[in-house]
Amino acid sequence: MKKVALVTGASAGLGVEFARQMSKRGHRLVLVARRKERLEELARELGNARAVAIDLSKKDAAAKLLADLESNGETVDLLVNNAGFGLIGRFAELDAKRERQMIDLNVGALTELCRAVAPGMIARKSGGIINVASTAAFQAGPKMAVYFATKAFVLSLTEALHEELKPHGIKVSCLCPGPTRTEFGEVAGFGGNGMFDRVAMESPEVVTAGLEGLDSNKAVVIPGLVNKIGAAATRFAPRATVRKIAGAIKY
Repeated sequence: MKKVALVTGASAGLGVEFARQMSKRGHRLVLVARRKERLEELARELGNARAVAIDLSKKDAAAKLLADLESNGETVDLLVNNAGFGLIGRFAELDAKRERQMIDLNVGALTELCRAVAPGMIARKSGGIINVASTAAFQAGPKMAVYFATKAFVLSLTEALHEELKPHGIKVSCLCPGPTRTEFGEVAGFGGNGMFDRVAMESPEVVTAGLEGLDSNKAVVIPGLVNKIGAAATRFAPRATVRKIAGAIKY
């Protein structure tokens, strides 16, 4: 079996940058996202990657992806669960199907892929998992309620897996970036927000922090001093205050 690094959400933003930096590290890559043309273009650019176009929010998509890997004689040595999206709006007014799709992708597919690759990593006594969450994971998020909740799940799950898998020689990290210049804001519905743009980090520095954090087997990686301070502050301020501040943010 050929060892590969599997990157989900690899057609844009952090996913593209993960692929580029991991390619430079010598990883053979499998790139996964919905947009086939973008994936294939990136695979051609890197030279040591292949593209699998699939919508991981769909039922049984994770199982189909794993079957594809097996049929190509590949085993996942490093998993980067980067696929996900957010939506802005009041919970009772957003499209219910789209909210469920967010849960299925941000939580469901991520969990399935972790569960699928963990036994093999345990048997080999090696491997790594990066789950991409957000600083949103540290508090509730009025007007982005479901998105914040999905990222809280990712953080909790990843910290637990970090402890469970560490004795088996497996590294597990949760990358929790703050605002980052990607397509995320456009999809979520607040593209061009002035405050977001002023504090946003660039994708390369976020990904570098994530990979270096995994190298050191840090359970939680928060890139950027401002983001570190913000995440830490939520632990000391009253939860009622934190959620009111989050709800007052103008997207």
